[in-house]
Amino acid sequence: MANRINSADNLAFDAKGLDSLRQSAREKSPEALKTAAKQFEALFMNMLMKSMREASPQDGMFDSEQSRMYTSMLDQQLSQNLSKRGLGLADMLVRQLSTAMGAQAAATDGAAVNKASGEQANQYNLWQAPDLAPGGAADSFRAKATSATNTTQPPHVQAFQERLAGHAEEASRSTGIPAKFMLAQAALESGWGKKEILAADGSTSHNLFGIKAGNGWKGRVVEAVTTEYVNGVPQKRVEKFRAYDSYADSFRDYANLLRSNPRYQSVLANATDVAGFAQGLQRAGYATDPNYAAKLTNIITQNLSS
Repeated sequence: MANRINSADNLAFDAKGLDSLRQSAREKSPEALKTAAKQFEALFMNMLMKSMREASPQDGMFDSEQSRMYTSMLDQQLSQNLSKRGLGLADMLVRQLSTAMGAQAAATDGAAVNKASGEQANQYNLWQAPDLAPGGAADSFRAKATSATNTTQPPHVQAFQERLAGHAEEASRSTGIPAKFMLAQAALESGWGKKEILAADGSTSHNLFGIKAGNGWKGRVVEAVTTEYVNGVPQKRVEKFRAYDSYADSFRDYANLLRSNPRYQSVLANATDVAGFAQGLQRAGYATDPNYAAKLTNIITQNLSS
């Protein structure tokens, strides 16, 4: 006897559960359709949250296989809770499935939904697929989940941007460089604020741009291990970096560096172009990483494009 899903409290996250989900969707019972639709809604939410997790940095101090497992379990529970509150997707699926099975009473509702939501209703009509094997409905579902995730910024990106946007705007007015370009470079240099340069006592240097303390620097200094590329080969070194009293000071010093140093005149001249800005910094020797421009361009276009 085929296993069935008897409760919306049991989510289908494996092949066996998905097979039961399909079987429930084929039953003519309105209750079975409702259960299957709510399961699909919960599964959809779980896929969205999983995609968001994968887009976030995974190399933090507390990241491990155990922490990722518990995070996955938490995401599944959150998906259940969100589905119980109802997002509207389950109701739309019930109408579609009832229409497809010839339920006369739901035919009018299905037509109304299709008229109101256009192709959106058809996009989620995945139950008609013969199976959920790779290349079939499962891949289509995953693609839709990833696409939906890309329309919003991950939480760590939002937090970083909200905390520093004002300072970036101030520096933008003095340099002509878009604020999001500078935010992206600060994110690259500091690992979205998770890998800031710290003093010996553990306090932050507020140095978001990895600016070193040369002979002309008169302010505070901190020493830290950094990676420098020599002839394309990475090497670990201990270098002296500038320390500031605030993030606002860090942005001001960065803006002053680009304005006052002749090396960066071409960067300022191409400040509004993503590639011109990123490649200009690399050509001017801002960093020794041969992939610096590509990494910076990716952050600007993928995380801070809005």
